[in-house]
Amino acid sequence: MNPTSHSCGRINRRNFLADSGMGFTGLALGAMLNRDGVARAEESATWSLPNGTPQFAPKAKSVIWYFMLGGTSHMESFDPKPMLNKFAGKSIDTSPFKSAILDSPFYRKNVRDFSGVPRKLMGTLYPLQVGYRKRGESGIEVSDWWPHVGDCIDDISVIRSTWTTDNDHAAQLQFHTGRHIFDGFYPSIGSWVHYGLGSLSDNLPQFVVMGTPPGDCCGGVGAHDGSYLGPEHSGVRMSVNPSNPLPFGTPGNTVSVEERRSQLDLLAELNTIAGVEYPDDAAMRARIKSYELAFNMQMAVPEVVKLSDETAATQELYGLNDAATRTVGRQSLVARRLVERGVRFVQIYDNGWDAHSKLKQNHSTRTKAVDQPIGGLLKDLKQRGLLDETLVVWGTEFGRTPGSERADGRDHHPYGFSVWMAGGGIKGGVAHGATDEVGFHAVEDRHYVTDLHATVLHQLGLDPHKLEVPGQKRLEIDFGEPIKQVIA
Repeated sequence: MNPTSHSCGRINRRNFLADSGMGFTGLALGAMLNRDGVARAEESATWSLPNGTPQFAPKAKSVIWYFMLGGTSHMESFDPKPMLNKFAGKSIDTSPFKSAILDSPFYRKNVRDFSGVPRKLMGTLYPLQVGYRKRGESGIEVSDWWPHVGDCIDDISVIRSTWTTDNDHAAQLQFHTGRHIFDGFYPSIGSWVHYGLGSLSDNLPQFVVMGTPPGDCCGGVGAHDGSYLGPEHSGVRMSVNPSNPLPFGTPGNTVSVEERRSQLDLLAELNTIAGVEYPDDAAMRARIKSYELAFNMQMAVPEVVKLSDETAATQELYGLNDAATRTVGRQSLVARRLVERGVRFVQIYDNGWDAHSKLKQNHSTRTKAVDQPIGGLLKDLKQRGLLDETLVVWGTEFGRTPGSERADGRDHHPYGFSVWMAGGGIKGGVAHGATDEVGFHAVEDRHYVTDLHATVLHQLGLDPHKLEVPGQKRLEIDFGEPIKQVIA
């Protein structure tokens, strides 16, 4: 049998790497060829691919997007509700808040059961599991579990009135694409950014993903997938392990840099000879670029995740010296190094926030892991003069119920919860929108998740309406509206 032939739909490693431009590098070719004027076949006189430049003056160049998988309680983070303590133990059905909840149009539309009868409200009001206090000059109330992020509150806009429609963890997909999982898979916000702007660097992936993404139940890699925009706009998984941060991202232990450079020079020479014979072959140009890009990434990526050249003070700032904060600390510091080198979108997942029981134990542990690294990133970006051009976003798929579950936990709650943004032309010291007195649903300046997407795109100089793709039907809610109240 021919060793290079395909069998049962499989392909050997050598051919896979060759055909995909050394593995991961094929993802970058779309943007590179677009900059060279090599457009897709479906371009027409009325539509063309984005050219990699903002459509209007941007406020930000890059995005660092934190996402807490599982559902962080808004009441024990950035929207404390003292009424939960005052009425703790009372049935929500007999509390002073029942009528306000049941009479709200949002509750009547989204929370009634299929017979049209209001569901019984969740259990009894569950008191706050941690204290809170006013932070910064703005005096925004922040949970005591978030002291490091709380120290930065004057650089943050908290949006306390976010909502989605999925009450299960597929809301993780909805948060990133704007669509319910039953609608199918659509491009993620990071993919839209990549599609609209491409890269500031040809030596690094342009949309990087760190941490463990949602499971298959909840959208999986769809939360950072390009969908119909094409795989070149999907996020590239990356670890903070210097020995192999990207799949096939190193030349290999037995190949020296000089040998790899010589191999690529020979390949370039052979491809150039073929290119003379076939000057109009876009695929040939793509192959030449892909091998060069592979070498550039093999040299650049390990350097990005090598943190030993950072000062001891910087490593301490991110919590690299503490086992509890080290993982997210390394991811956050690598994120800063990536945006410094021109990466457009860095997405960091943190898992484990689903606190149906033992909420106090769960959230205190998770906030210990993420609070110092995220606060450290904000402080580091600011002192380096990078916060003005880097948009930092923190989110989670939904909040938690004001009522108790399993005695000491809270259930999923998509009707009103908090996210926040900082840097990149966003106002600091702002608390925008509001939930009711017990945090049940958003009642002021309500924002579906695509408003957050629209705000990100706006700060990057992109209008989502001008990023449409022929043949792909989008709903008006898909586009969202920039949240003007938090834009400086």
